[in-house]
Amino acid sequence: MTRGRTGLIIGGAFGLAFIAVNAGAVAPLTVPLRLLAIAAFVGLFFASRPPAAGTGAVATARTEPTAATAPAARPAFGRRYWLVVAAEVVAGLAGVFLTARVFHAPHLAVACIALVVGVHFFALAAVWRQASLHVLGATMTACGAAGLLLGAAGAGTAAVSAVAGIAPGVLLLASAWWSALAARRPRAAL
Repeated sequence: MTRGRTGLIIGGAFGLAFIAVNAGAVAPLTVPLRLLAIAAFVGLFFASRPPAAGTGAVATARTEPTAATAPAARPAFGRRYWLVVAAEVVAGLAGVFLTARVFHAPHLAVACIALVVGVHFFALAAVWRQASLHVLGATMTACGAAGLLLGAAGAGTAAVSAVAGIAPGVLLLASAWWSALAARRPRAAL
């Protein structure tokens, strides 16, 4: 599996996880949301495969790297990547601890996680030199912040889970799909 495809699958898997975990809070839509997320992930797995030879599309021909792929000159999952992931895990666990133990609002943990995951994309944009990750980072950070604000305003678990859990899952899956489809398009003549 190529580094780019690995990144797409990781992003899609986290998108699936965000939706699957948080869909339970929106009871009438739980099963349809989970089924759609599973279908999107399975489809992504096949869509992210390199195109067959002779189809005219070149998987590595892009003018700008997309959300889940890294430039060939830099290792996709090198030391700096793992430092970003380690910082993300520490910050995420701290957020979960604070929401549950200090603020006694465990339903806001998903908002903290979305916020941390969003911020981690800004760091990955710097590590991988991919400006396109700023868009995903900004939207996911906004979802996390909005979830925290909703919780502070007294909104229930369903609202927080929809804004800070399901929406980030959709963003992650959509970003991975966008990147997979972009990789299949031939590069325009320069």
